Amino acid sequence: MSPPASHRRRSRLLSWPLLFVAILAVHSLAVYLFTRGFLLTRTELDLHSSRDDLSPQGNVSPGCASWPPAAVDRLVIVVLDALRFDFVAPSTFFSEKQPWMDKLQVLQKLAADEKNSARIFKALADPPTTSLQRLKALTTGGLPTFIDVGNSFGAPAIVEDNIMHQLAKNGKRVVMMGDDTWIQLYPEHFNKSFPYPSFNVKDLDTVDNGVIEHLLPSLHKNDWDVLIAHFLGVDHAGHIFGVDSTPMIQKLEQYNQILEGVIDTLRSLSKPGGTHENTLLLVMGDHGQTLNGDHGGGTAEEVETSLFAWSPRTPPDAVLSVLDDSSCNVDLHGKEVCVSTMQQLDFAVTISALLGIPFPFGSIGRVNPELYALSTRTWVNQRMGTNACTSQDDLEAWMGRYTEVLCVNCWQVKRYIDQYSATSVIGFPLEDLQHITDLYSRAQENWSASLITTCSSETGSQEKVEGKGSVLLQQIDAYNDFLQSFAKLARSAWTEFDLWSMGVGLLLMILSVIIQASTLVNMNTISQSSDQKSSGSRIIPRFSLAFALVVIRAASFLSNSYILAEGRVANFLLATSCITSVWHSVLKGNISIEDLVFLLLNIFTRFGIEVGMSKQLPAPTITKDHPVSVICKILGVNSCNILLELFPIISLAFVAYIMLKCLSRAICQRFLKYFLLCGTMVSYLSIAFHWASETTLFSHAGTVQEFGRSLAPCIVYAIGGLSLAISAFSRIFGPTVHLKMNKRIIILSAVMLCSWSPTILILLGRQGPFVALISMTGAWCIVKLQQKHQRESELSVADPVSVIQWSLLAVCLFYLTGHWCTFDGLRYGAAFIGFDHFHIIRQGFLLSIDTFGVSHILPILSLPFIAIVWYNTTSKDNELKDVILNNINKVLLMYGLITAITATLTIICVAIQRRHLMVWGLFAPKGGAHLRAPWTCSLQVGKRIGDSAAEGRRKQQAARKIHGWAAWIGTGREGGESEMHATGKRWSSAAHTTGVRNTED
Repeated sequence: MSPPASHRRRSRLLSWPLLFVAILAVHSLAVYLFTRGFLLTRTELDLHSSRDDLSPQGNVSPGCASWPPAAVDRLVIVVLDALRFDFVAPSTFFSEKQPWMDKLQVLQKLAADEKNSARIFKALADPPTTSLQRLKALTTGGLPTFIDVGNSFGAPAIVEDNIMHQLAKNGKRVVMMGDDTWIQLYPEHFNKSFPYPSFNVKDLDTVDNGVIEHLLPSLHKNDWDVLIAHFLGVDHAGHIFGVDSTPMIQKLEQYNQILEGVIDTLRSLSKPGGTHENTLLLVMGDHGQTLNGDHGGGTAEEVETSLFAWSPRTPPDAVLSVLDDSSCNVDLHGKEVCVSTMQQLDFAVTISALLGIPFPFGSIGRVNPELYALSTRTWVNQRMGTNACTSQDDLEAWMGRYTEVLCVNCWQVKRYIDQYSATSVIGFPLEDLQHITDLYSRAQENWSASLITTCSSETGSQEKVEGKGSVLLQQIDAYNDFLQSFAKLARSAWTEFDLWSMGVGLLLMILSVIIQASTLVNMNTISQSSDQKSSGSRIIPRFSLAFALVVIRAASFLSNSYILAEGRVANFLLATSCITSVWHSVLKGNISIEDLVFLLLNIFTRFGIEVGMSKQLPAPTITKDHPVSVICKILGVNSCNILLELFPIISLAFVAYIMLKCLSRAICQRFLKYFLLCGTMVSYLSIAFHWASETTLFSHAGTVQEFGRSLAPCIVYAIGGLSLAISAFSRIFGPTVHLKMNKRIIILSAVMLCSWSPTILILLGRQGPFVALISMTGAWCIVKLQQKHQRESELSVADPVSVIQWSLLAVCLFYLTGHWCTFDGLRYGAAFIGFDHFHIIRQGFLLSIDTFGVSHILPILSLPFIAIVWYNTTSKDNELKDVILNNINKVLLMYGLITAITATLTIICVAIQRRHLMVWGLFAPKGGAHLRAPWTCSLQVGKRIGDSAAEGRRKQQAARKIHGWAAWIGTGREGGESEMHATGKRWSSAAHTTGVRNTED
């Protein structure tokens, strides 16, 4: 005798959790294998250079038998974080003068008046252009790696050989003041340190004031050899206000005054016998920044920074023949200023040569000739060891000294090549390695031959003496050829991918998609009655349209242009589905108001995406080239600013009214209902008060203003967390058995939305209520159109078009709020709303909520509302339960399938474009964002089905409620954190960009 239908149904439901666990396992393994093969690393050698490495008995050329002697006695390094090139170079070098240009007048004046001893460099950084990676690259002389980006917060100490280690090892005294990142990287390398916290981007002055307090007094002391002063004000001003802002200009003017004091102090103490008789000043940036103050990527604005070098003592006039004069222009005062270009890769080895310390073992840079020439001691015309020839002029003497330095430079790089090739898992290609070895051998042979030729007789012929300059030039060119060739090889070889792991990961992702698709088909087949199966052809066009939209969007990731315009692509596809629905309604003569509202909403969303992607509206003030400026011209600037102040409050009032209305209708438990109503009201009032405190309304009431800025956001966060806790207890211990299944699901979803939405709104800022209204309107249209389609088709099969519309709307909201899939798109200021001090877990959690609140958290929590309309009212309660639970499972699974298909095609696109110039700037971020997206829905679906399978077990009801509640909470948190983990690892080094092949769209 066959088992009863109820037992078969329960057995079927119990099998779903295992299936979804399998889906999640396969998907996770696929992501792990693919990222393991795709995310590149560079083997860091734990070897360190020492003075004993070079000796006359060593296997080196006679011309480089020892480390170069020190050329400077003391070095002052002033780091201005996020120093753009146009902050330092005169405005005459650019096509259009901007307000932030020509503020560092003291540097421009020195470069114009003291050409022999002062120079402005355009320093080219290697992405990722985050401070920690830049400092590591500057001190080690190597290339930053992809994995380094994950250490941007809470960095470990650097164990690879670096100039800080060499300074400490060789008895150089180092004093540091400013950004505490130096202490994280080098905890035991400073004789004195004055660190200040660096992660509070809202604080423009604490770090800078601390540096100012110690900088000038330290210059008068004689207890250091290297002084590092790291200012942060410009970087923080850019993050909060942008480059074209009053705080930025004020910071640059402040820096100009500080540098004037530093230069005057050095000059006054640079007389013979003075403290700074042979001191070199470097004013430099670690990276640049975009007009919005962002950095991390590889755009020209981000990688182009400045380096200014000045020596109080003037080298001979011959230095001008070394300095590049190809880029010269007159400044605002009519004086000629020349600008050179250098790679930041060369910084570590150049500083080592100037200070007379061994070069870092892993350094692959070249001693920059122009920076090396600015030290007067490199021009001392004396016999340089046993290899020196007869009397020489200043230029020949300097060229001979520089050639010896390059000889040691090339020997060090060749030693690193040999050691890296012997120990690295993935070394360099043998053919390229042989080519590099041949270049080095020829260069060394030429150097030995040139020494014999030019020094064959102490009174050599005039032709030989005259020809020595050309011989040295040829030797310098040979060494440069070797160093540049290896730098190119390193950038290319460190983009070698593990194709086997990538291929296995791709196959598993395809398998995951097949399993999810098969599961969805089976669920639809089981849930359909016999008469519905005969009418299944009606749903085929809807599935075809949904599949086409998913594939088109996923395939667009093959193009770097479409990735840049992803928000517009998603909006176009959403509008396409909407127009299709309108056309279908017109043909049937049954057009509804929801069709027109949804179409109009797409138009508003399109303009909102333009505003969000322009990213030029960090505050209520409108910039001149912003799209909203057209409205401001019509209404006037004052009226426009007033409107911008009032519109968020009005929108917030509408959102609060809608939320309270929904809560009063959705929740029937009295205590839970009144608590949520009161909590929601207090939260929205706190948000309004917080925004008001940021205006001039409470400018004269400091205590009230401080309460609004700090305590009001904390109240919102606390109410949200308390709402989740009380709702959980109410669900566990409250009498919910008498409620129907659809009512219970509506209550649960409403509680989750009301708990999360205030926090997301306050993090989004003043744009939050407008985005919330768009989201609510879109959800209302999608639900109403789904109900209309259900009535027309008389099918209970989940409509895939509605789910893909919700998915596309979530993508549009992500870009509408000004987010990007790069470091630039992380709105760091949101992590500090309500807090002034940095805590990695707290700020990371808030940043995750801000980044993924409208694109992942709220859309997934809202899915049950879309699913709840797909049930047929029946007289049997247990059939009603099965229908509702099946529909929710199908919707969540469908949403997960959409993201899984997108992730799979993203993997294919990333694998194909792995040699594209923008692979780390565009394709890899999309891969990181989409690979983890299906996890969220997979977790929810599996746990939801687990709850439904145990619905009949009353003894385990409380435990299952806890389990289901944890699933909801875990979804919001795990999704955000995993996505933030992907966001934190989005950029690789210049090794992944400079040497790779460009592929057109």
